[in-house]
Amino acid sequence: MSEIKFDKILIFEVWADYAHFRKFYTTTSPLTFSFPPRTALCGLISAIVGLEKEGNEYLKYFSSDEAFIGVRIINPVKKVMIAQNLIHTKEAKGPGMNLISNRTQIRFEFLKFPKFRIYFAYSGNKEKLKNFKQNLIAHKSFYTPVLGLSENIADFKFIGEFEFDVKQSNNYVPIKTVIPLEQVSENYGTKFDYEAEYFSERHALMLSTDRVVIKYDDILFERNGAPIEIKLKKNYFELQNSEREKIVFLE
Repeated sequence: MSEIKFDKILIFEVWADYAHFRKFYTTTSPLTFSFPPRTALCGLISAIVGLEKEGNEYLKYFSSDEAFIGVRIINPVKKVMIAQNLIHTKEAKGPGMNLISNRTQIRFEFLKFPKFRIYFAYSGNKEKLKNFKQNLIAHKSFYTPVLGLSENIADFKFIGEFEFDVKQSNNYVPIKTVIPLEQVSENYGTKFDYEAEYFSERHALMLSTDRVVIKYDDILFERNGAPIEIKLKKNYFELQNSEREKIVFLE
């Protein structure tokens, strides 16, 4: 991020009873990512503001040089397996899905009681997103917000909009968001706490409107949402709120 083209960062929280963000490399037993990928958050923001779904048009507003999204884990990551009955809808002839006899039971992995804090800044066509803050404050959405699957209906809450300081340091910085590994210094970049639980997952960060992945990266996170002390190659953002949260974006 060579030039900062926004002056405030908007924060909201989102949660649900269950969530499922399917890992792209799983087949017969769908596994879930531990937190929403950037691509899923683009869809969530679009649902709240009402961007066009048809032809994945909304994705063109979320390029890495216009939309900046960060994720903080609030509730500890807990996963459960739940059996789902899938039906072969191609067999349906007219009304009466209940008449379909060919069913398959698949065990899905779900996040249980997930909750995340989302950080969002935008420097693109603000006319398209002008109602986003108002919808968050009024607790309104254009489409039903979900966490992954249509049955995982989500709730959300506006936290605030804050100014920030752009900083850079050669020392360890406690970052509260999940962290792309490409932003981590290669020289003893992570200071590990032996009581914490660290993981990394490979995420798709950017999609074209044809839903072709443009960029992947491995994302570092702490399962319980604890800050990670890290040396960064790039700048980080310190919010001017009561917590003075230090964050980075998924880019």
